[in-house]
Parts: sequence; C-alpha cells; structure tokens
Amino acid sequence: MKIEQRQVDGVSILSISGKITIGEGDIKVREKVADLLENGSNKLLMDIEGVNYIDSSGLTELVNCHSKTSDRGGQLKLLNPTPKVAELLFVTRLNSVFETFHDEGDAVASFA
Repeated sequence: MKIEQRQVDGVSILSISGKITIGEGDIKVREKVADLLENGSNKLLMDIEGVNYIDSSGLTELVNCHSKTSDRGGQLKLLNPTPKVAELLFVTRLNSVFETFHDEGDAVASFA
C-alpha cells in the first residue's frame, strides 16, 4: 500500500493505492491521519481511486480516522471510490457516514 500527500486550498489530500487491510494497510492509514491531525491539518480528503480492496479492519480504520478527525473539529471525506468500494460502503451503510465525491474540485470546495 502507498500513500501520497499533497495540499490544495488548505485541504490535505491523501492519494491511497493498494489494499487497506489488517496489518500494514490499516496501520499506515492510521499513522498518516494521526500525523496530519497532530500537525494541525483537519480537512482531510482520501482519494481512494487506487484502492482495490478493503477488508473489515480497513473499514474499521477508516471509521476510526473519521471519528478522530471529527473529534478535532475537522472533516474526513472520500474521493473516487471504485465501484467495488462504493458498493462495500453502501452494503455496510458507511455511505451515510462518509461524504464521497467523484470530482476533486467539488470535494475541495465542500470544505469551505
């Protein structure tokens, strides 16, 4: 799993590729979000277009990151979920927890 970070208009965009699974994947996501929150970034956008698989631990970690971000007065949103990941969010009803976008500009503007 790989995470690349960039900033656009005060929003930290994390481009994630690979699998978010128990072990390395969920730990990397947890550590990256914790680092951003510790450094004052609380507008987080996860571009998950490159994520081809998420297991239950990965979903749990996304929910935990969402909660931690909200607890700090911030927001965590998802960008470009693949059809498979979008279906998983729908089946688990996490689509009501995560605000998702398919256009980066719209997603960034939603933080304003």
